[in-house]
Parts: sequence; C-alpha cells; structure tokens
Amino acid sequence: MKKAIFTYIIVFFVSSSFLFAQSETCWPNFRGTQELTGYTDVHLPDSFTLEWSFKTEDAIKSSAVICDEKIYIGSNDGFVYALSMKGELIWKYQTGTSIEAPPMILDETIYVSSLEGVLFAFDANSGELKWKYTTEGQISGSSGWIYAPDKKSKWIITGSYDFFLHCVDAKTGTLIWKYEADNYINGAPATDGKIALVGGCDGYLHMIDVKNGEPKDKIEVGTYIASSAAIKNNNAFYGNYDGDFYATDLKSKKTLWEFHETTSILGSPAVAKGKVIIGSQDKKVYCFDEVSGEILWTFKTQRKIEGSVVIADDKVVVGSGDGRLYLLSLETGEKIWSYEIGAPIFGTPAVIKDKIIIGTRDGRVYCFSSKK
Repeated sequence: MKKAIFTYIIVFFVSSSFLFAQSETCWPNFRGTQELTGYTDVHLPDSFTLEWSFKTEDAIKSSAVICDEKIYIGSNDGFVYALSMKGELIWKYQTGTSIEAPPMILDETIYVSSLEGVLFAFDANSGELKWKYTTEGQISGSSGWIYAPDKKSKWIITGSYDFFLHCVDAKTGTLIWKYEADNYINGAPATDGKIALVGGCDGYLHMIDVKNGEPKDKIEVGTYIASSAAIKNNNAFYGNYDGDFYATDLKSKKTLWEFHETTSILGSPAVAKGKVIIGSQDKKVYCFDEVSGEILWTFKTQRKIEGSVVIADDKVVVGSGDGRLYLLSLETGEKIWSYEIGAPIFGTPAVIKDKIIIGTRDGRVYCFSSKK
C-alpha cells in the first residue's frame, strides 16, 4: 500500500508541476499554461480602476507575464522591461531590435525573443544575460518549455521564420533538436508534455515528439496559422488566416467541428468550463460550445481583435483595436465593464488576483486594479 501511495505522489508531482507556477499571483506565459488554454481560476471583480501606466519608447505588441511581484514585457523599442507591481522600472535590456514575442518565466529565468531571431535568457531578478541562441529568421511567438526525457532538466522550444521549431537546453541554450516545417512558424508551441503542437505558414498544424523533435503527424488546415493552438482533453482548438476555426481530435486527427463564417483570426483561443472563445478581425468575440461547436454567444467591439482572450473563472478579458479593454460574462457574453485606453491593443491580458496588465500601441504598459 505504501508503495502505491508513493508512486501516486510522484506521478502527481510530475504532472502538476508541468503547469509551472501559474497561481493567483503568477501568470508565467502569455496564455497562462503550457497547453496555451488562456485560463486562470482567479475570480475577478466586476470593475477596475487604472492604477498606473509605464511608458516605453515604441509600440507594444508583446504581452506581459507576471511572477514574484514583477512584470516582464517586450517593446518595439527593442528593450525587455522588468517592472515592479507599482509600475517602477527594475531593469531593462536592449536586445537590438523589436520584441513582439511575449516573454516566458521559468525557474527565475526570463526567456524572450526578438525579431532579429535571437532567443535570450535573463536572470529574472537582475536582468543579467545568461545566454542567447540565434536562429536564422525572426521570432514572433513566445517560447514554451518541456521536460527532458530524464525529467530532471528542462528544454525551451521556440518557433522561427527560418521554418524550424528549435529546442534548446534551458540552462545553457545548447541546441537539443530542430524540427523543420515548410514555411514560417509564427505562434507559440502548445504542449501536453508528449507532443509540441505548432502552426505554420505552410498551412499545417504540426505534431512533434518532444523527446527527439521527430514528426508525429500533421493536420492540413488550408492556409497559414498566424497564432497558437490550444490543447484541451486531447483536442486542439485553432483558427487560420482565412477565418476558419477548428476543433480537432489529436488522436484520430479528425475534425470534431468547424466554423467558417468570420474573417482572419490572428489571436489564440481560450478554452475552459466547456467553452471555447476566440476573437476575430470581424470585430467580434465568439463563444463556442467545446463539444458541439454551437455558438453560445457573440460580443461585438468597434474595431478588429488581433490579440488573444483570457478566461478568468466566470469572466472573459479581451482587448480590442478600438482601444478598449473589456470584461465580459463567460456565461452570456454581456459586457460587465470596459475601459477606454485610446490606443489599439494587440497583446494578451496578463491576469492575476485583483489585477490586469496589458500593453498597447501607444507604447505604454497599463495596470488595472480592483483595490481602492
């Protein structure tokens, strides 16, 4: 009996620690989890106030991440910024060119990539450069991480416009393996710890064995995938540039349901509580039933939606090109609260307890708080 309990504890530790550090106070990557589901169980209040803003020197397309009372974000001015929860600069690092990719936090290290095609690893506290790894094309999407087969070390996976998904050692930046697609890789890789799932400009959703970078399979989606897929219950949810949205069984490779009545999808879906939510360039937020694909509700903003939505318990958080940040009811899609920033929002909100952090095209990072 003791042996069985011990085995259960080990299995639980390995599987639960895979979702590293997401909590009420930590949003470690731009979709919250390594499966890129865009979900947190943080319960948000019905209204927020602007607590502070921080100005960078160019537009922000990157998304913020948060851990240990620090906020990290990239800017088109070429800097990676570390800010306090009061909006004060802790450190910044000049990478040499624009940063559109959201950072990722893992083991007190910040991993972030530039449009020059360089993946950087920084000490999260000091901003000291640990290492950098250079690809042969720009990097627009965030990194992901996986355990090495020995379950002791960790690997970083990053897609590039050089057509490759690169896997490097998290501590040293040493190349482990590369997987080649047939065109640019735009988005972040989603992973369940066994496969990495990434879309490409070649019109395929690629399934890659994380142990060795070997292809497992690929799914044709017609045209290029500009964003990232989400994995939930062995199903993948993703949209493409033509405005098609799919739910696919990753085991059978069969389409479970599909939707074709919108325009380009540039963001990534959020999946939780039986619902799948995506924004579109037709200005709408769509909520689908996870199993049937039935449209449960839509919400229309005043401009295109290029960023990704977040589900926070019973609410939906989304920014729009109309310069507004919205809080919607997950159940009905009704607007609960909004704030007019006045500058288009391209990134994904970072959501922790009592706070929402977002960057905008005016080059500012905005912190909204529910605390008076």
